[in-house]
Amino acid sequence: MTEPKENRGERLQKILAAAGVSSRRKAEGLILEGHVQVNGQVVTELGTRADPDRDHIRVDGKLLRGREQHRYYMLNKPRGYVTTLSDPEKRPTVADLMAKKRGPHAESARLYPVGRLDYLSEGLLLMTNDGNLANQLSKAAAGVEKTYLVKVAGVPSAESIDQLRRGIMIDRGRLNEARSGRRDRVVTAPAKIEQVRGGDNPWFELTLIEGRNRQIRKMFEEIGHHVEKIRRIGYGALRLDVSPGDFRELTAGEVMALGRAAKGLKVTPKQRLPEFAQLKKPVPPKKARRRVPGDHRRG
Repeated sequence: MTEPKENRGERLQKILAAAGVSSRRKAEGLILEGHVQVNGQVVTELGTRADPDRDHIRVDGKLLRGREQHRYYMLNKPRGYVTTLSDPEKRPTVADLMAKKRGPHAESARLYPVGRLDYLSEGLLLMTNDGNLANQLSKAAAGVEKTYLVKVAGVPSAESIDQLRRGIMIDRGRLNEARSGRRDRVVTAPAKIEQVRGGDNPWFELTLIEGRNRQIRKMFEEIGHHVEKIRRIGYGALRLDVSPGDFRELTAGEVMALGRAAKGLKVTPKQRLPEFAQLKKPVPPKKARRRVPGDHRRG
């Protein structure tokens, strides 16, 4: 018995993501807007399936050349870059940064950021052309741990920090028409937080399993403190180990760890970032006095 055509192959948005055209979510938009053709026919239904090895699939007239080799990078995003591929305000983007660093002779893989860091934030950002993995990691259900160093103005009280650990109500960022146009409020998930440097403007190490818009800034604003700097230094099992503006390709083991995290499996980093030690300024151990033959003084 012949398998019905609608049940053969893969979903079209998955094929586009695997080919590096876009993330799966953006691929859905391309389909709905009529940018995609399969064997000469415009497709606008998200449930459409196709065979990338047999069907001719075009996006805006350009023929897909099959599955693109997946690439995975860790980028240390500097402050003052937008986490997107293009910006209507013409601000520099992470895509511009990587294209410039990789040079004109690099492979033409179209890389997309996983998650976001706002314009003023810096640190670890994943860049990949693997749309499936990016989509899985972006889902809140994955619960991937993200670790940040946060510098705030003023010294929060111990009670306020405990409030952040338990979860605090913040502005969700969207209007609720049923409540006279007021913005929705939401309680954040419990967070891990500890102070790593004191002073009038202390630094905190903060680990979240969420990624709400401007969440960290809103959390500290709720307890009365302005956030001066945010630096992401951990994502799942990854720890930031490149200089600002630089990037490196992930190892096969790191990619496997990301895949496990995307499935909701707990992955623990094997080492901590050296920057933690720099912030905490540990006291170096005293060196033992070397005994010289004939030296009878007591140490």
